[in-house]
Amino acid sequence: MPETTQKTMESYKSDVPVTWCPGCGDFSVLHALYKALGILGYDPKDTVVVSGIGCSGRTPIFTTCYGFHGVHGRVLPTATGLKLSNPKLHVFAIGGDGDGLAIGGGHFPHAARRNVDITYIMLDNSTYGLTKGQASPTTGKNSSARSLPYGAAEDNLNPIGLALAYNASLVARGFSGQLNQLIDLIVRGAKHQGFSFLHVISPCVVFNNTYPYYTKNVTFIPETHDVKNKLAALELWQDPSKTYIGVFHESQNRDPYAKRWEKIIELSQANGKGDVNQLLDNFR
Repeated sequence: MPETTQKTMESYKSDVPVTWCPGCGDFSVLHALYKALGILGYDPKDTVVVSGIGCSGRTPIFTTCYGFHGVHGRVLPTATGLKLSNPKLHVFAIGGDGDGLAIGGGHFPHAARRNVDITYIMLDNSTYGLTKGQASPTTGKNSSARSLPYGAAEDNLNPIGLALAYNASLVARGFSGQLNQLIDLIVRGAKHQGFSFLHVISPCVVFNNTYPYYTKNVTFIPETHDVKNKLAALELWQDPSKTYIGVFHESQNRDPYAKRWEKIIELSQANGKGDVNQLLDNFR
């Protein structure tokens, strides 16, 4: 990768008006993305923002980067294809909790185990805000969402627990109410060589306003936490009394997916089996 110099966040803002509801947590995430891209100094023509369906799906059009607004639940396969086709691209995959853990839930473990070198930002409002507040996979049983006056009937999924179980090589959580930390987390995720998962608590102020709760209850991960220690990360995730934000786990001992394929191709060529026609002859 060529060296980059910092740019202003204005370099990444498109002329398209941001149309989320006033107070939406996604505004903070978008602002953090602008700031992080400016710090990273990425050229917009070398950067791609991919999204799925939902409120967060509009994110690509609010940037000057290349964008791809995919179909419901397919943000990770799309982002994976882009990164494999051109490993020099900086790829950000952005989707919601419903997009990533319901219809798209089957893609999450495979992107993590492959260690695709992308930054996956999950904007979690614990509701289907675009369709007026139904329960999502992360909605708690005691939710006070407007469409759930008696709570949810199902147990919720925990994205951090899933990412750790799927062996994602970087696992972190941010909160829309902690902008400076969120910027730092996006920068760290983008610099990480491999699959970086950033779970962002991004409240929906219309249908499931969790700002009052999380503003009081989020807790910064202690500076003494060893991010290489996955057992310690699991202990933080399972603490029922706190919602930790920060980096839970980071591992640098695995090659990214594209690099693994490069090695396989080099081996096949070294063994004289890199020619496609020769390979096809084995099946004729």
